[in-house]
Amino acid sequence: MFSFLAIDHVQLAMPPGAENAARGFYSGLLGMSEIPKPVELAKRGGCWFQSGSVQIHLGVEEDFRPAKKAHPALLCASYDNLVSHLCAAGVVPHEVNDIPGVRRCHIHDPFGNRIELIAAAT
Repeated sequence: MFSFLAIDHVQLAMPPGAENAARGFYSGLLGMSEIPKPVELAKRGGCWFQSGSVQIHLGVEEDFRPAKKAHPALLCASYDNLVSHLCAAGVVPHEVNDIPGVRRCHIHDPFGNRIELIAAAT
């Protein structure tokens, strides 16, 4: 039997030349730190971000189409503060109430990729 310990990272796509928009959203708005890509991978463009043990890698896709259904789900320690921060910045979180006892919403990055935010249990 095999056992997985954790997800190392989630890869999302973005259009060519959109690194600054990615930085503005993932670092500027979500507060994630940009981490350096290995030299060989940096040649391909894109950027990587981290918050705690969570990493999101954005890779350049020439024929880009956003992930509208597939998505990372991020467990948030300060869910209410983050949602308020997003609203103040003009990002409209779409609250979802279909799982009893779970507070969550969906947002979209500047490229249309769906991201789920989940309130950590207190």
